[in-house]
Amino acid sequence: MASTDAQKAERAERGLLAGAAPDVAAALTGWLGRLGHERRLAAKTREAYARDVATFLGVLARHLGHSPTMADLAQMQPRDVRAVIAARRAEGIEARTQMRFLAAARSFGRHLEREGLGKVGALTAVRGPRIPRTLPRPLTMADARALSDPATRAGDAREPWILARDAAVLALLYGSGLRISEALGLMRRDMPLPGRGDQILVHGKGGKTRMVPVLRQVLETVDAYARACPYDLEPTGALFRGAKGGPLSPRVVQLAVERMRGALGLPDSATPHALRHSFATHLLGRGGDLRSIQELLGHASLSTTQIYAAVDTQTLMAAWKASHPRATAK
Repeated sequence: MASTDAQKAERAERGLLAGAAPDVAAALTGWLGRLGHERRLAAKTREAYARDVATFLGVLARHLGHSPTMADLAQMQPRDVRAVIAARRAEGIEARTQMRFLAAARSFGRHLEREGLGKVGALTAVRGPRIPRTLPRPLTMADARALSDPATRAGDAREPWILARDAAVLALLYGSGLRISEALGLMRRDMPLPGRGDQILVHGKGGKTRMVPVLRQVLETVDAYARACPYDLEPTGALFRGAKGGPLSPRVVQLAVERMRGALGLPDSATPHALRHSFATHLLGRGGDLRSIQELLGHASLSTTQIYAAVDTQTLMAAWKASHPRATAK
C-alpha cells in the first residue's frame, strides 16, 4: 500500500507542478526530492507541501500577470508576498491555512538558497497572519467512555461486526490518544492479542514512529472486532475494514460519531479527534506530566502539548466556580 501511496503522490505532484515555469518546476522537483530523501517525509506530506507551494505560485501568478520564473522569485518584494496573503484572505481562507502554505513557500525558498539557485528573502521578511489561539474541547470522562464503549451501541440496526469495528477504532482514539489516520493506518500484525502485549508501534505524522501503550480492555475490544469481521485480516493488511472489505475511510468513522452524538445528546464538538484531546486532558488531570503526554501524542514540540495545561486549568476554574460557596458571592 505504501508504494501505491507514493505513486499516487508522485502523479499528484507532477500535476500540481504542470503549470509552473520550467525552471521553477525543475527547482520544485529537486526540493520535493530533498523532502523525501533527506527529511524522510511521507509521500502524502510531500504532496501537501507541493499543493501549498503550487497554491502560492498560482496566486503570485495572478498578482504578476504571468507564471513566475526563478528570476521573478529572486526579485520578489515583501509587498508581493503581502499581496498573495491579502488575496487569500479575500477568498475567505483562514489564517491557519495561510500560515501553512506560507511555511511551505518558505521551505522552498530555503532550498533555493541552499542550492545556490537564488535568494527569496521576501518570504521571511513578511510576518504571517496572526492565528487566534483556540483551546481543544475535550469530552467529559463519562461521554468519552460512552462513545468508545461497545455496550453503548446496543440496539443499533447496523451489522454487529461494523458496530464492533466502530467501537474498536474509538477505543483506540481515547485509550491511546491516536490520531484517526494513525488508527486506520494500523495493520493486523501491529495489534497484539489480549494478554500477549501491551504496546503498539504507531506511524505518525512525517513518517515518525512511536511506541504507544494499549489498555487490555482496548485490546479486547479490537480483538472482538477482529473475530467478528467477515473479511480475512492478513497480517500486513489494514486492520480496520470498510463494509466492502477495503481500508476503512476516516469519513465513515466521523459519520458513526455523528450518529452516536445525536443518540447520546453530545455537543457538535464531540468528534473523533476530540477523543484524542480527551485522552491528553484526562491524563493531565490525573497527574500525568506534559513531557510524557507529548511522547504519547507524538508531538514534535512540547509547546503543542502545553495547550492541554490551559484546558485543564480552565476546567478546574469552571468546577471551582460551580462548587465553591464563595465563588458566586456578591
